[in-house]
Amino acid sequence: MQQILDAILAGDTAPEDFASIALPETYKAITVHKDEVDMFEGLASRDKDPRKSLHLDDVPIPELAPGEALVAVMASAINYNTVWTSIFEPVSTFGFLERYGRLSEYTKRHDLPYHVVGSDLAGVVLRTGPGVNLWKPGHEVVAHCLSVELESPDGHDDTMMDPQQRIWGFETNFGGLAHLAIVKANQLMPKPDHLSWEEAASPGLVNSTAYRQLVSKNGANMKQGDVVLIWGASGGLGSYATQMALNGGAIPVCVVSSPEKAAIARSLGAEHVIDRSAEGYAFWKDEHNQDPSEWKRFGKKIRELTGGEDPDIVFEHPGRETFGASVYVARKGGTIITCASTSGYMHQYDNRYLWMNLKNIKSSHFANYREAWEANRLIEKGLIHPTVSKVYALEDTGQAALDVHHNKHQGKVGVLCLAPEEGLGVRNAEKRALHIDGINRFRGV
Repeated sequence: MQQILDAILAGDTAPEDFASIALPETYKAITVHKDEVDMFEGLASRDKDPRKSLHLDDVPIPELAPGEALVAVMASAINYNTVWTSIFEPVSTFGFLERYGRLSEYTKRHDLPYHVVGSDLAGVVLRTGPGVNLWKPGHEVVAHCLSVELESPDGHDDTMMDPQQRIWGFETNFGGLAHLAIVKANQLMPKPDHLSWEEAASPGLVNSTAYRQLVSKNGANMKQGDVVLIWGASGGLGSYATQMALNGGAIPVCVVSSPEKAAIARSLGAEHVIDRSAEGYAFWKDEHNQDPSEWKRFGKKIRELTGGEDPDIVFEHPGRETFGASVYVARKGGTIITCASTSGYMHQYDNRYLWMNLKNIKSSHFANYREAWEANRLIEKGLIHPTVSKVYALEDTGQAALDVHHNKHQGKVGVLCLAPEEGLGVRNAEKRALHIDGINRFRGV
């Protein structure tokens, strides 16, 4: 593994040299174990500790299948799906691996007593399987997390509609929180050359998700002048949605939960910011009953900021905690675009406000190949910037996941895998200098 790292750090290693490097028999990876799926039984979700379930193990390198690439992972990042995997909610991911394993001889590799997790990476291609033409050993890449088989016609108009659509590192094995990872070659995209490894690794999942959810015709199809309510606007998903709203000529109304997070939203360029904690919004009276008077107070605050306008689009991802308010405050004919449900997936809302005002609830899940590529292009062009706030070592992934689980993070939390330190991998210092303030905006906050 040291020889692989030395070749990457050299910066000028020839492709044929990468192809000739001998691979180790095992590699280090962050895993959950199948025999521990009941370890948190009886505990509330918040009390389940990823530090106890996420392990740093040595695992064997699996056989490379046709159409796949083996990537040396320099850096990865934490997403909520890693948190869900680590606390075995809402279901154990081993069910995903078992079902995938029944599909073919090659997918049997994924059905193991351990699950290598992680749905982001930045690194270097080491090997490619038969049928891979675009990517070669030595290419510096990032990966999006859409894994599909594309054998059904359903996926050829929108790959997210493929019946064998899965999220790599969550519903498949051999994810990115490791020294090596296996991906389908059509998950690979060029690494933006002005970013470090940890910066380049962090946008993949959330940036692509925000692009489809907000910008794409498959999502809210945002247009210039739209008022867009963005929950968690300083978080991993919301920070990208805020940038896209501003770039697209929309008017974001950013909802955050502290003065520090409000300052971050304003630093992105947002003029309209609501600090939920300062305003004291309590959308639920108790565990079973919401408070419509709080929805109304929230809607009034939005109109005060926008000059009397309600949101054309509500960018929804908290789920249970906020969904009733989201449906209420959307304008007549407006769209509530939803994914993730990080505060709970059993949503409740008053259908009168949806039905009688012709509002739309629309679902969104990750992104198709084209959307992921377009989202990465925005990063490469310096129109959208990574939002890395803190970076952990691979062995501290459990703590990183706990921070995200308890919402102690801002933006994205990065993880160094093979990279020995932060700041490596920048190939275009001149372009980086043009965007350095945007790149560093979330650092240390």
